[in-house]
Amino acid sequence: MRLTVRRIRDQIEVGELGDAVWDGASLVRVGTYWSGESVPEGRRFDVRMLWSDEHLYVRFDCEQGEPLTVSAEPVLNRKTMRLWDRDVCELFLAPDRDEPRRYAEFEIAPTGEWLDLMVDWRKKGEPRDWDFDSGMECWARIDDSEVAMAFRVPWDKGFGRRPEAGEVWLGNIFRQVGSGETRGYLAWVPTRTAEPQFHVPEAFGEFWFE
Repeated sequence: MRLTVRRIRDQIEVGELGDAVWDGASLVRVGTYWSGESVPEGRRFDVRMLWSDEHLYVRFDCEQGEPLTVSAEPVLNRKTMRLWDRDVCELFLAPDRDEPRRYAEFEIAPTGEWLDLMVDWRKKGEPRDWDFDSGMECWARIDDSEVAMAFRVPWDKGFGRRPEAGEVWLGNIFRQVGSGETRGYLAWVPTRTAEPQFHVPEAFGEFWFE
């Protein structure tokens, strides 16, 4: 599977979700669980991505047909550990397609809470760098029946380099929603593991930078 990341000339602020520049972004609708099963109406979400010389931009528009599972007292000025235990959208992105076992992980919640880390399964011991600082900036909005979230990441801090036009990186996109026995684990490219699991580089899709 492939997602086209449209190139833009100018920077945009992370909260400019209404900016017309997003109209030109390719849209991918995610409607499957990690297992490949279709999700019910009210849980699907759309993702759009853009890039400029300075930043990667990511936007999620999520159907919200059930009560939110979020923190009552969100903290926005630092990363939130275990954010994945609540409603969240995630992007995994590997800047070297020849080594998908090393990738950045970005998470954003409907409250605007966020988490960034670098994952490297080639390492012995703990593969996650919890002190990773990508410079991630976030924005979120909750409406009656949908949630919108967006973030941007500077290339230099987030990945150590900027992609070349026409380059392909690897990764995947996810959403976790709900709680208890009905909690849902959505995946753009289903990982098809026995239990819900997102950290499967072998299942990564392609991100083509226009």
